[in-house]
Amino acid sequence: MAFPEDVLTADEHVVLDLHPHWKAMIRPVAVLVLAVAAVVTALIMLDNEVLVYIVAGLALIAVGWLSFWPWLVWRTTHYVLTNERVLLQTGVFSRDRRDIPLSRVNDHSMNQKFIERMLGCGTLTIESAGERGQSVLNDIPHVEKVQTTLYELVEADRDAHSYNDNERSAPPAQTARVEEKQ
Repeated sequence: MAFPEDVLTADEHVVLDLHPHWKAMIRPVAVLVLAVAAVVTALIMLDNEVLVYIVAGLALIAVGWLSFWPWLVWRTTHYVLTNERVLLQTGVFSRDRRDIPLSRVNDHSMNQKFIERMLGCGTLTIESAGERGQSVLNDIPHVEKVQTTLYELVEADRDAHSYNDNERSAPPAQTARVEEKQ
């Protein structure tokens, strides 16, 4: 499920569209495997058909609640970097989105625990000017590259704004007259 292009402005383009790291799906996959194993074991070991249905029902509830729902949350969570802003979007039935213009990003930092370094993910913290202040993005895949890309986007945005500001504040160019001496 790609990030919807209709939320972008005319000149805006997506640089990175990320979901949380796949490690967020370890527990849901484990629950799915255990639920299937429980149903297969019940079919083989239990003679009572009612007990098999009970085990299958409980397995189905566990899969829906502990596997399918986390997968939906994972799929509908987007961390998007564009050439104009950082978009953080979550929600399955309702939607929460936070837009941080690149011009408002004051600081960004990343941190990785040992296991996260091994898995290639980490936490990215974005400090922005505004009421909310900090945004903590957990389980970012390739967090070092994402932080570097964010840095490059912020610097490019600042350069573009400073260039536009200098263009507006500079006096119009005057042509110098050179008088010939005779």
